[in-house]
Amino acid sequence: MSTALSGRHAVVTGASRGIGARVAAALAADGARVSLLGRDETQLTRVRDEIGTSDAAGIVADVTNTASLRNAFATARERFGPVHMLINNAGQAASAKFLETDEALWNRIMAVNVKGVFLGTKAAIPAMRQAGGGSIINISSVAGLVGSPQNTAAYTATKGAVRLFTKSTAIQHARDNIRANSVHPGPIATDANPENGPYGEQLRSFMSARKFGRPEDVAGLVAYLVSDEAQFANGAAYKIDNTFTA
Repeated sequence: MSTALSGRHAVVTGASRGIGARVAAALAADGARVSLLGRDETQLTRVRDEIGTSDAAGIVADVTNTASLRNAFATARERFGPVHMLINNAGQAASAKFLETDEALWNRIMAVNVKGVFLGTKAAIPAMRQAGGGSIINISSVAGLVGSPQNTAAYTATKGAVRLFTKSTAIQHARDNIRANSVHPGPIATDANPENGPYGEQLRSFMSARKFGRPEDVAGLVAYLVSDEAQFANGAAYKIDNTFTA
């Protein structure tokens, strides 16, 4: 086990499965205390048990609700102290095209993918100031960099919003010793995004290696970006997409 993040506290949203679960595990493996935020208590408990350390705890929270997030951060700080890292990973996908997107779907995607990042960041920054600084990683997508024939315009809009929100956060809080970067995964194989079937084959056609990534690939990049080795990394958008946008 590495000690690169020893003594530091990370809050990870959407930590009950997929990328969020693997990010939480990677940070814990580097010595961090990790608060796992999500809506499914059973799944959070499973991830905590898989991490296998008393320095990981699941906290039920709704990233679209201000009071819920404030309470979650208060609980996290009571357990593990000041917050040094925030990974805004919670998100929701949709594959309806523009004319098939109704207002309810638009509002739901915006609430989780954009409002959730905003509220998480707003809750974290005062805690990071108390800690003397910190690092925020917002999980966006290659859909936040280029248009998509498959995903709904709502989804691509949210991921583009996350990219520029991250840059503004970095600029406005650099003097607080708070860094903010966005990570833009290409196709990553998860339960919600299986690589088999027609859709997976279509996505592979955009990549020279025709290979999906794994959540662990994203987790490794995040672990680097929150570490002291990445102190000059701030306000940037990092692609991890195996030539998808090349």
